[in-house]
Order: sequence, then structure tokens, then C-alpha cells
Amino acid sequence: MDINKEELAKIIDEVVKALDDNVCERKSQSEGDYGVFQSMNQAIAAAEKAQTELQANFSVQEREELIKAMREEIRKHVDKIAKMTVEETGMGRPEDKVIKNNLAIDKTPGTENLRTEAYSGRDGLSILEEAPFGVICSITPSTNPGPTVINNGISMIASCNSVVFNPHPSAKKVSLYVMKQLNKAIINAGGPANLMTAVEEPTLQTVESCMKDERVSMLVVTGGHGVVNAALRSGKKAIGAGAGNPPCLVDDTVDFAKAASDIVKGASIDNNVLCTSEKVVVALDSIADQLIDCMVAENAQLVDNPEAIVNIVINEDGTVNKEYIGKDAAYILESAGIKPKNKDVRLAIIDVDIDHPLVRQEQLMPVMPLVRAKDFEEAMEMGVKIENKNRHSAIIHSKNVDHLTAFAKKIGTTIYVKNAPSYAGLGAGGEGFSSFTIAGPTGEGITSARTFTRKRRCILVDGFSII
Repeated sequence: MDINKEELAKIIDEVVKALDDNVCERKSQSEGDYGVFQSMNQAIAAAEKAQTELQANFSVQEREELIKAMREEIRKHVDKIAKMTVEETGMGRPEDKVIKNNLAIDKTPGTENLRTEAYSGRDGLSILEEAPFGVICSITPSTNPGPTVINNGISMIASCNSVVFNPHPSAKKVSLYVMKQLNKAIINAGGPANLMTAVEEPTLQTVESCMKDERVSMLVVTGGHGVVNAALRSGKKAIGAGAGNPPCLVDDTVDFAKAASDIVKGASIDNNVLCTSEKVVVALDSIADQLIDCMVAENAQLVDNPEAIVNIVINEDGTVNKEYIGKDAAYILESAGIKPKNKDVRLAIIDVDIDHPLVRQEQLMPVMPLVRAKDFEEAMEMGVKIENKNRHSAIIHSKNVDHLTAFAKKIGTTIYVKNAPSYAGLGAGGEGFSSFTIAGPTGEGITSARTFTRKRRCILVDGFSII
């Protein structure tokens, strides 16, 4: 059979294309899809290689250029990330997720958070520098997937680590999307591929294998008590950001309209899925009715029959019904057979006692139990009981400095917000940097790049002292 030149050229083109496709397929399997791999072994191996390259070839200043590129790129995607999160998880409000995403982008510290200490004297010079751990395993939640990946990604790379993410399975699509955009930004800025990796299908088994792998030097867990405790038993350096149940105390010295506005804003942002959000209001009995009236004026709704809410949001075994976590207040009210005051009501208030099931555990929904205290001493005792030694967050509204000080000492939380919405403690409307990994159980508190480093000392004896 005769073949002319044009036909021969076409055949050659098809063969070359097939070979290229095969090479691309093998490349995808070995190098990942911007950090996404089929197996945990591949994900860890790629992260280890990337971290080695980062530490060997990128100075602090060059790492900051990568961080800048990450911020600039992911900012283009905040609206899409917000919509994807609500669609995938069924929790929260897109407009509030935009706020949280931007907060993580703008107020997560980069390399400026790292510090070098120096000591000089008769015996010479000693410096302490903050060095990386290497490969970090980061377990992220379904409640705040986008901000946590952004926040941890910036912090961990700023401190010269790489990170293997294990996103919650119910938020895997948006978590992997965020990670891929950040990786693309790093590569386009000249940085190593795969500084952030993950498996395509995260499971409990992938979490366990990542925790046990000898190439992983640190575990960072943002989640419930079970997974935090598993990390603490691993034998590795573990940072645990566990659950919180933040009480919000209100005394009789406040501007009631402002306090009510702050509480409704803080408790209803993203339908209360933030662990830092107000979960229970403890108000002095003498002012409780006035406070409720002001909260209703701020688009909250007082529920006359709290048990109707309890019947749907609390399971028979006393646990929270996950179907209602992060849902709109109007949806919860309608599901309980209660007519909402309007379709965008922000918060449902239930007037209950200290032992009510919604008071004693983190509910992560826009249902606000209000408990009455006879005086401020009792209010503080209630607040400590509600917080249950989570050491996470607490809020107070008062113009009495003695009250502000006394509760701060008693509650001992990582975040303590005075006279503002709870999210001020994350840097939104308040001073300071932002973090979405609040490590109360392990004591690191509000995490940043510095948290993910280890101290190294370098000593020069009998030299370089100029005094």
C-alpha cells in the first residue's frame, strides 16, 4: 500500500501525540496533579522532595516571594471557593465564607513572623534560629476548609516546611481545589512543585498512614477530640486544635444595643460553624429581657418552645444532629415547626437553664441558648462550666474593668474577646494576625509560621563579640 507524504506525516503526528499523552499520564501519576496523588505514599514522597528543595535553594526572602504569589492567586478564587464550600458541605453562608477566606489571605503572617535571637558576650556569640520540621501532616475540617488550607499553607511554607493535607472527606473537593491553586501559584513563581500534597480520596486510613509514616515529622490537627487524641498518641510532635464551646457573658454595665448587635453578628457569621463563635450567652437576670429585646431588634428570633428545637437538633444519644450543623436559622426553625420572622433571620434564641443539652456542648449552628445568672460571680462560674476546660475562646460584654479582669483570670482561654463580636479574636475588626488552627489542647494557642518550627542554636566561641 502506497502512502503519500501527507498521510505519513499525519501518522507520525498521531504516534507522537500518543507517546506524549502516555508520558503525561505517567508524569501525572508520579508528580501528581498540582499536589493531588492517588496514594499517600506518593503524596508524602513528593512533599519530602519538595521540602528538601525549598530548604536547600530558597532563602527567607525568596520564600516570602512564594507567599506573595500564593496570596495574589488565591484571592482571585475566593467567591468560587465560598460557593463550592456551601455546595459540597451544605454548611454556612457564601457571603460569610468570602470574609473568612479573605481574612486567611490578608492576615496570616508570612516569613516576617520568624525571629532570630542572638546572644553575645565574653565567650563569643550564640544565635537561635527557627528551623523547619520537614514534612507536616495537616488534618483539616469540613467547617472551615478553605481558610484552614490557606492559613496552614502560608504558615507552614513560610517556615520552610512542606505539608501533606488530609481534608475532611465531606470537604475534599473544595480543599483540593484550594491546594491546587496555591501550588500553581508557587510553581509559576519559580518555587518547587508539591510543597502541598494530598490524596485524591482522603479517608480514615489515609489519615492513619500519614500519622504513622516516618517521613512525617509533625502532626497538625484541626478537628474534634477523637482525631486530636489520636495525634497525641502518635509519638510525634502534635499540635491539636480541638473543639470549643465559647460562653459570652453580659453584665449590667453594657450598652445593650451594641452588645446585642455584636453577639448576633459573632454568633451568626457563617451560621456559627467557627469554633470561636459565641455558643451560649450568660446574662445577668436583671438585664436578660432587655438584652433579648435588643437581639430581636438585630434580626434574631426568640423561640417560645425550646423543646421543638431540641427535638430535631439533638439525637437520642445526646449528640448534635449533624444534619443541622451550619444550616440557616430559618431552615432550623421551619424544620422544628416554627415560623421564622423572615427568611434571613440570623439567629434563634432559646431561654434555658445551665443544664440544657444545647448549653453543654458545641452545637455549631445559629441557635443561641441564653442562661440567666443572679449575679456576676454566678455568671463567671457558669461561663467556666460551659467552656469545660477547652481553653479555646470566651467573650465578655462589660464596662466594669474588674469584671473584665476577673473573668479573664478564671476562664483561661486562648482567645478572650472584650466588647466585640467573637471574630475580632481572629483579627476581623480586631488587632493581630489571623489563624484557623487554635491549638488549645496542646498549648500553642493561635498558630503562625513560628509555631511550625524548632529552635536550633549555633555557637561561635571566643569570637565575633564587638563590645
